[in-house]
Amino acid sequence: MTCIQRTSRVILEVCNASGSLGRMTFAVGGGRVRGAIRPSPVFLGIVALAVAGGVLAWTNGFEPLGRVGMFVLVIAGWIVSVCLHEFGHAYTAWKAGDRDVEMRGYLTLNPLKYTHPLLSIGMPLLFIAIGGLALPGGAVYLRTGGMDAATRRRISLAGPFVNAACAVALLAAVRAFGSLNHHGAFWTGLAFLAFLQITATILNLLPIPGFDGYGALEPSLSPSTRHTMQQIEPYGWLIFMALIFIPTLNHAFFDLIDQVFELSGISAVWSDIGNAFMRFWERV
Repeated sequence: MTCIQRTSRVILEVCNASGSLGRMTFAVGGGRVRGAIRPSPVFLGIVALAVAGGVLAWTNGFEPLGRVGMFVLVIAGWIVSVCLHEFGHAYTAWKAGDRDVEMRGYLTLNPLKYTHPLLSIGMPLLFIAIGGLALPGGAVYLRTGGMDAATRRRISLAGPFVNAACAVALLAAVRAFGSLNHHGAFWTGLAFLAFLQITATILNLLPIPGFDGYGALEPSLSPSTRHTMQQIEPYGWLIFMALIFIPTLNHAFFDLIDQVFELSGISAVWSDIGNAFMRFWERV
């Protein structure tokens, strides 16, 4: 890919000097948005699965089949949001000049392209199923070394911005149309999915090496500090997991999530109900 990029730059210089082939060169060097963004059949299938889960929850309520639908809605909806999160990073980097993201398939929204499927998708889903903790589930490898600090910050913050936007959209829908008495399983499932989006937003913004929040701060750090943090980065998630199991920190963290959730005007009880009933294998 490096060789292709170098060739494109040479063509660009020649074409600019002649003044006759600028449009042709733009297609070679920059790519086209329409051709680059291609939602994969895997992603569209997961979207369809989320819709199917929503239909089951809508039509069956809190009955066993409706609870299965809640589970499918939340889990498939979460995978969709992971894809959108990583797409946010990749698309922002692509617009800034990193053409490798297209070659790696990051613009297809295919969750299988975002690192290891088991560790990046399977483990976060397990944590959601057993405890309601929304661990970020994917990762993209980007070439940002030659970009300025502001661009690198935008790339790091693009993912959490997507989660925040998803939370706002879901909470707006629940606030406008939701009811515990009519199709309550569907609406509390959406409320819990919104809770997970808020959790992911705040988690990602933590200034811990390996998190997006640290990625936004990193350009402002001295070279020596960045070098030190690079040694810690592989253990960032282990540090977080060790801290989150401390009862005082655990309660403070989830109290913060509930407070942010309730800024929407919806009681956190809605997400609690969704969390409890989506685990269809447990008696409530």
